[in-house]
Amino acid sequence: MAADAGLIADLSRTARQALEPYTTDAPYALVDFPNHSNVGDSAIWAGEIAYFRRHAPRPPSYVCSLADFSMENLLSRCPEGTIFIHGGGNFGDVWPHHQAFRNRLLELAPGRQVVQLPQSIHFSSPEKLDEAARAIERHGRFTLFVRDKESLELARKHFPCEAILCPDMAFFIGPIDRPRSPELDVLYLLRTDVERVELGDAPPSGPNLRIADWLDEPKLGLSVAKAWGALSGAAGGGPSALRLGMFNAAAEARVRRGARLLSSGRTVVTDRLHTHIISLLLGIPHAVLDNSYGKVSRFMSCWTSASTLTHRCDSMTAAVEWAKHQAVGARPN
Repeated sequence: MAADAGLIADLSRTARQALEPYTTDAPYALVDFPNHSNVGDSAIWAGEIAYFRRHAPRPPSYVCSLADFSMENLLSRCPEGTIFIHGGGNFGDVWPHHQAFRNRLLELAPGRQVVQLPQSIHFSSPEKLDEAARAIERHGRFTLFVRDKESLELARKHFPCEAILCPDMAFFIGPIDRPRSPELDVLYLLRTDVERVELGDAPPSGPNLRIADWLDEPKLGLSVAKAWGALSGAAGGGPSALRLGMFNAAAEARVRRGARLLSSGRTVVTDRLHTHIISLLLGIPHAVLDNSYGKVSRFMSCWTSASTLTHRCDSMTAAVEWAKHQAVGARPN
């Protein structure tokens, strides 16, 4: 099946219109590169870079991951202009090191415009929620983009800042051609981390099925991609260009790896939000289960539930039945 080009274009347009007022001619920074193997976070980064390439006059003057952040270097390379924070699903206390970085950045850059690119919000701890609210209040110029209505409601209730509803940045990647022909009826791409839900009924096994996650990656291929990106960035000049080239190459390599993995199935069953999104970009029918705090269903209800490529399920049994039925229709004659 073809990618849902109309939906992808509509969501990209909605995101562009929301972000336009914050995308100026001034230099800017983009922080919190996802320097880990999760394909979904790299898809968000790739979409963010695609957005800035099309709609900003220049690449970011400063980029960093959590591990190599330096406020001194940020101020040196980007003394003015907006600081954009990478989007995703880590606003809250599920992934505490990202929230700690966000709170610290707000303390280090008081009064400077900081824009959080689209996030899903979840706090289990009222104390951590209050800590984030106080950091936002002390800072004074924080803008928060969120990916679902529940996050928007929470932000407007608790945070003294502007909160804006916006689709995920990965849609700026646009439709993707399937990089391989399918060899499986169903690929089960399921979480193995803290956001996993124990559903009780396990996915079936069989010769035309595979169960996987996309957290494992070949180190050699990634090293080659980073080296090539470094060379490309160096041609543009300066340490920021060098690091940006490495980051972009790593993110693009991970997105390609994810696309190849998903394309191995005629259909997909998943509880990962970006398996859902990348499957839309690839045109792969897929059944979707929720993560631990409702992030996936909240996003789908807001933006993608009308797509004929996807089917939301409450149980593994229902997901298996739907995916197998779809796979029969997708087999070659």
